[in-house]
Amino acid sequence: MNKVLASADEAVAVIPDGATIMMGGFGLCGIPEHLIAALHRRGTKDLTIISNNAGIDQFGVGPLLHSRRIRKMIATYVGENKEFERQFLAKEIEVELVPQGTFSERMRAAGAGIGGFFTPTGAGTLIAAGKESRVINGRTYILEAPLHADFAFVKAWKGDRIGNLVYRKTSRNFNPMMATAARHTIAEVEHLVEPGAIEPDAVHTPGIFVKRIVQGSAYEKRIEKKVTRG
Repeated sequence: MNKVLASADEAVAVIPDGATIMMGGFGLCGIPEHLIAALHRRGTKDLTIISNNAGIDQFGVGPLLHSRRIRKMIATYVGENKEFERQFLAKEIEVELVPQGTFSERMRAAGAGIGGFFTPTGAGTLIAAGKESRVINGRTYILEAPLHADFAFVKAWKGDRIGNLVYRKTSRNFNPMMATAARHTIAEVEHLVEPGAIEPDAVHTPGIFVKRIVQGSAYEKRIEKKVTRG
C-alpha cells in the first residue's frame, strides 16, 4: 500500500472546520511545519489544537493563532507566544493547561486503549478540580482521561511509502504518542524511502498508525532561542 500524497496541501484537504488536531514538536524542534503551513493556507477554522506549546508569533502554530483559526488550545507550555498571551488574557481562546508528563501519558493511554490512569501530578492543585481522586499507599492521586484527536500531524526524519517512521534524536519528543492517539495520522518526512529500506528494529512508529505521508523539503528548522556561553 502506497500512502504517499503529492503535497501537504493535498494531505490537509480532508480536515474539516471544528477538527481536533495533535501537532508534534517541542518548541520548534520536530514540528510538522509544512502541514501546519498548508492548514493555514487552506483557511480551516474553529480548531482544537493539542500541542506542547503554541509556537512563536510567526512560526509553527503561531500563524494559526494570529489568523484566529484556533478555538481551543490543549498545551503544557505557552510562554513564548505574545499573541497567545493576548488572546488568553482577553478570554478570546479556550485553554486547557496540562502538566507535561501527564500530557504525554494521556496520549499514550489513548493509543494503548487505556480508559484512564491515576497520577499524583496535580493533586491538590487547580489541575485536580472536578477529577476523581483516591489515596494509594498514603499518597493522593487524581484520575486523568486519555487524550484523543481526530487528526495528528507528526514530523519524522525518515519514512517509507507504507508509513513506517524514524525520528531523529530530540525531534522524536511527542510525535510517537500522537501518532497512536489520533484516528487519522498524517506524517511529513524529510527523507522518503522504499519499503524494506528501514530496518524493522529501527522503526519508531509502525506504519499501521499512519494514514498518509508526505515528503517535505526546504525545512527552516528555526531555533527558538540561541544561547551562547562567553
